[in-house]
This record gives sequence, structure tokens and C-alpha cells, in this order.
Amino acid sequence: MSRKSIQVTDIFLAILAILLISVSFYQTWLGLDQIFGPASFIIALVLSFLLLFLIWMIRTAKAEGRTTSNLVGIYLFIASFCFIANFNALYTRFMKTDIYTTELRDINERFNNLEADVQSKLSYKYNRQTSQDIEIKKKQMMEQIKDPGNKGIGTRAQSLIRDIEKLTGQKVDFLTPVANDYDDLAERMGLQIDNMISDLSPEEKALKTDINNAVLKWNKKIQDLLLLSKKEKDDLSQGLIDDSLSEYNKLGNRAHSILGDDKFKFTPEISKTQDVGKIGFAFDHAVKNFGMYQFVVLMGCILLDFVIVIIVLLATPSSGNSSNNSSIFSGSKRNGKVLIAKN
Repeated sequence: MSRKSIQVTDIFLAILAILLISVSFYQTWLGLDQIFGPASFIIALVLSFLLLFLIWMIRTAKAEGRTTSNLVGIYLFIASFCFIANFNALYTRFMKTDIYTTELRDINERFNNLEADVQSKLSYKYNRQTSQDIEIKKKQMMEQIKDPGNKGIGTRAQSLIRDIEKLTGQKVDFLTPVANDYDDLAERMGLQIDNMISDLSPEEKALKTDINNAVLKWNKKIQDLLLLSKKEKDDLSQGLIDDSLSEYNKLGNRAHSILGDDKFKFTPEISKTQDVGKIGFAFDHAVKNFGMYQFVVLMGCILLDFVIVIIVLLATPSSGNSSNNSSIFSGSKRNGKVLIAKN
């Protein structure tokens, strides 16, 4: 006789299924939003109800001893759509800040490489090592002049200037600030040293100055943004990435135009983070950067969508097994009676 009363196992499985699929519904809604927009809510709701219905059907079929393979196959097919959307939503939520941070640091590095690459292609009066040493001292001097705690050509700046004079064998003039504008003073002192060591055309001088200024500007902006809160970084990063890459590409193309294809080759960069939140980007980034975080997100999505059906199959007793057992035992009894009657 089949059992009709509701058992503790039924209640537990029902609550567990509702909890897991409710979370899956929300993440599916978020994950499908970039494809279906407002319709993603209805689609996620329909998929979730289908999963709940299929779980109930699978448990009923298993309890009655009927085959569950077809129902499980349909469940896995529908759950796969939820899994893809869940992974996109969860991966974007957990990894978005790290993706933006990595991209910003890469841009920072690109600017530094662009500056070094262009400077190596320019013509200088001194050998490459001496020119690099002078450039390092010049940047330190400029930063020292702008230092809020000791603005102007103080003791440290004067020491750096003496080092530059030894390297160049030339005298550096001490300029004075105009209207207490020490940023301008630092730029004019740097330009003076550039003129001392370089043999550049006006276009090359302007290019070198603009690249140096861009490196300083974007390094500072990127470092300032990375100090903000997670939400602020997520909100502001894409705009900063787009603006910085736009200037990077303009400077790179300009360098290619001035220096020529023989001296300098440049490939424009595009923002990879424009696709953050899209399903393809999430899976592509996870595969290329697979690690502990990616593994945790993957396991979380599997837990949401696939574990419940396994638990239902394992926790549901099949009446088919008990029927088979009863037939065996009853058969044994009938055989026993026949043997006794013959005796």
C-alpha cells in the first residue's frame, strides 16, 4: 500500500528546493538581463517554476518506481540555461572589481612602456644609459619642485640638479616661479634639461613632453581611483579606462606618425572591460584566469542548479524495489506450500 501522508523528508526536500531555486532565479534574472532586458525577469521565473515542477515530478516518479531518466534529462537541459546565467551573474559580482583593477594597472603599465619606447627612439646627444640616468634625475627634480611640503628649488632639488650637471657637463639655470605656480616651474625646468640633452625637432619635443605629462596624469588618476571603495571603483573604472585608452591611442598614433614606421610601430588598444557583465566575457575570463575564485563560483553555480536533483534521487525510496521484493517473498511462500502438499 503506497504511503500518502507527508513525511519530514518531503518537507525538507521541498524547503531545500525552494531555497536553492529561489537564489538561482534571482541570479538567472541578473545574468540574462544583458540579453533580454526587462523580459529576463519573466524568463527566469518560468525557468525556475519549471525546475520546481520537474523536481516534484522526479520525486513522484522515483517513489512510484517509474523511470526518471527522461525527466532528469529535461531538468538538466533547463538547468543548463540557469547555470550559464548564474555563472555570469555571480562571476561578474565577485570578480568585477578585480577585472577593473587589473585593466587599470595594465593601462598604467602601457603608458610607462609607451614613454620608454618613444624615448628610446628619439635622438640624444649622449649615449642611451646616460640619457636614461639624466631622465630619471630630471623626473625626480620635477617632483621635488612640486612637493607640497617643500615647494621650489630647495636643497634636494639643487642636489639633483648638480647630479644632472655632472652627467651632461652643462650648467643648469635656476628658474623662478611665476605667480607661485610651482607646477609650471617644474615643467620649465624639465624642458630646459630636455633641450640640453636632446637633438629633437619641435614635433618630437612636443611629443615627448605630452607623453611625459600623460604618464604622470594617468598614473596619479589610476592610483587615486584604486584607493576608493569597491562600489566607487565599480562605478568609475569604466569611464577612466575609456578616457585613458583614448589618450593612449592618440599619443601612440601621433608617435607613429612623427617617428615613422621604421622607428616606431604602434597597435591601438581597446577596452576589454566593455564586455564585463556579458556571458561570453565571464566564461572567457574565467577560463583564461582559472584559479580559486573561479573554482568557488563554478561550484556555487553547480550547487544552485544541479545538486538538488541528485539529493532528491538519493533521498526518495522507490516503491518498485519493495514490490519486487514482495513478489520474491510471496513466490517463495507459494513454492513452499506446494512442496508441503506433495508430502
